[in-house]
Amino acid sequence: MMNSKKSDFVKFEQVDKSYDGKELVVKGLDLDIAEGEFLTLLGPSGSGKTTTLMMLAGFETPTNGEIYFDGRPINNIPPHKRGIGMVFQNYALFPHLSVYENLAFPLKVRKVDKSEIEERINKTLKMVSLTGFENRMPAQLSGGQQQRVAVARALVFDPKLVLMDEPLGALDKNLRESMQYELKHIHESLGVTVVYVTHDQGEALTMSNRIAVFNDGKVQQLSGPNELYETPVNSFVASFIGENNTFTGTVKEIASGSAKIETDSGETIVANPIAVSSSGEKSRISLRPERVSIDPNEQLENKFTSEIREIIYHGDHTRVRVNLLGNDDFILKVPNASSDLKLNVGDKLDLGWSSHDCRALDY
Repeated sequence: MMNSKKSDFVKFEQVDKSYDGKELVVKGLDLDIAEGEFLTLLGPSGSGKTTTLMMLAGFETPTNGEIYFDGRPINNIPPHKRGIGMVFQNYALFPHLSVYENLAFPLKVRKVDKSEIEERINKTLKMVSLTGFENRMPAQLSGGQQQRVAVARALVFDPKLVLMDEPLGALDKNLRESMQYELKHIHESLGVTVVYVTHDQGEALTMSNRIAVFNDGKVQQLSGPNELYETPVNSFVASFIGENNTFTGTVKEIASGSAKIETDSGETIVANPIAVSSSGEKSRISLRPERVSIDPNEQLENKFTSEIREIIYHGDHTRVRVNLLGNDDFILKVPNASSDLKLNVGDKLDLGWSSHDCRALDY
């Protein structure tokens, strides 16, 4: 990112939000969003992510704290004067206006010249591959086309910031995935700052520069997609992002950068002590399925024998569920192209993994 761009283009400073004066749905939020960034707010329903977006849009007011946009406080500025583009899940197109008129609306409100209106609309429709659809009514468009119009309307007045609230949630799987790439490419070509809300972790990992994982009104982790997946800082993030095998146990020893943890089944696992610091602590151990080796070599600190419970073919890989150390839902992913293993339910399977890939997190 260029040095001239602001690292705190959008800033939340100790922001709380309560709807009833008692319970906080957003708690003490400190969040800086860089200019030109694609930041996703990710989390389950009720985690505070949508409320955070609505406060930035101006549809909700913080109970405490201040929000800044491009260096100015905006808590008391109404939504239509913030200069922010908005895309909703239900598209929110005007049904009685054509595609052209829908796109012209935010430009007319801003008193843009008629000649420039036409130029901007043509340019924006080209960007979302809808040239020639100017005279169509929203009801004459498919869901994907309506969503493109909604994106175009949010971009046509050249805002510095665009907010998207689960914009792909109503689309089918294939269309949703192709739209993810389209939005990513539009963002890259325009350099506009995007704040995007979703509960779909795959969508977040595909599109974002950084992801803020929300739970219980707080950001649990703010990282790039790779870091979020590979190095979750707590049990919630580990379980919410990607597939995850877990064991629970008690720390017996921490030394030389690793922890020995006695599982509830009585076996000892050597793990990376991310969120434990002393013996006697309870811990939840996190391990990604793809980090597990079959017939492990001598270098791996953790080696155990499992029993195959279920085998499911997934095209590029086979998903194998085994019983391991009392966990009957331990998952392996075996690549089909590189594996000539003959697997059968009931077979014993020797497994192993590195202590570095196995993270001792909070209980």
